Formats: sequence, C-alpha cells, structure tokens
Amino acid sequence: MDPAGQGVAARAPAAEGLTEAEEEELRAELAKVEEEIVTLRQVLAAKERHCGELKRKLGLSALDGLRQNLSKSWHDVQGSSAYMKTSEKLGEWNEKVTQSDLYKKTQETLSQAGQKTSAALSTVGSAISRKLGDMSSYSIRHSISMPAMRNSATFKSLEDHVGTIKSKVVGGRENGSDNLPSPTGSGDKPLPDHAPF
Repeated sequence: MDPAGQGVAARAPAAEGLTEAEEEELRAELAKVEEEIVTLRQVLAAKERHCGELKRKLGLSALDGLRQNLSKSWHDVQGSSAYMKTSEKLGEWNEKVTQSDLYKKTQETLSQAGQKTSAALSTVGSAISRKLGDMSSYSIRHSISMPAMRNSATFKSLEDHVGTIKSKVVGGRENGSDNLPSPTGSGDKPLPDHAPF
C-alpha cells in the first residue's frame, strides 16, 4: 500500500451527504475551536493564579473559599425540590405522630410522673430541712456534747433509718439471722463515747 492510501484510510470516513470541501471546512473549524479551548484554558489558569495571589495578599485562605462553597452548596440543597419534598414529608409525619393517641398518652404519663417526682423530692427536702432545723435548735453547749445529741429523738430516728437501710442491703447472714448490733444501741442507754459518731 502506498503512503497516501494509508492517510486516507486513517481518516474517519466523511459523514453522509458531505462533500470533500465541506468536510475540509468543518475540520478546519474544529482545529480552530480546539486551539481556542487551549488558549482559554491558559488564560483561565493565569487568572486563577492571579486570583490566588490577590487572596494571599488579602489574607484570605483556601478555607474561606471552601466555607463559602459549602454554604452556597447547602443553600442550593435547601432550595432543591428533593429537599423540599423530604422536609414536607417529615413535617407531615411529625404532625401525625404528635396528634396520635399513643403520643398524647405517653406525654401525659411522663408529665404526671415528672410532677409526682418533683412533689416527692420537695417533700423529702422539706423533711430533711425540718430535721436539720430540729438539730440546730440545740444550744452550743448541747452541740458540743455528743452524748446529748445521741440521745435526741432526731439522732435516734436518723440512726434507725440508717440501720434499716443497712439491714436491707446486707441482709441476713448464712445462718439466716442478722447478727448486726442494733443501730441505736441497747435500749435507751447512750452509745459509748468511742463510737464513730
């Protein structure tokens, strides 16, 4: 085969209905457009470098640009029809759930439980304050005297509660009996002075 034949074979066949002159004209226009694209890419690259230099001189970072791009992208997402439809659907579901009888009953029950818990804690706080007030009504002379405090009704009541809680936590021993000493000692006799209290 001759070199001219290979050149013709290497070229793409002309589109139907085009003359050789029209084909040559289109190829020349294609080469010109491709050359313009290369030139525009070079101009764009030069403009981007210049833009980067200006931002650097102004103290703007790439992070600022990224932040702006993300903000714009999020704004675009929020304006999209898919986001709008999803948001609308979630709003409908939320309304259905909050209007359902089960939700209302659960909300009411939790509200009542919160009110009862608040009232119980308030009662406990008042009782503790009252007990501490009873203990503080003793004179300084009585406060210094530990046996006098141990014999007070408040202190014995507190010891009884602590003893009851301790016996519930510790429970009976292996033989089935609780050999713990009485929290208030024996009878009305005061505890010895070497007691931890």
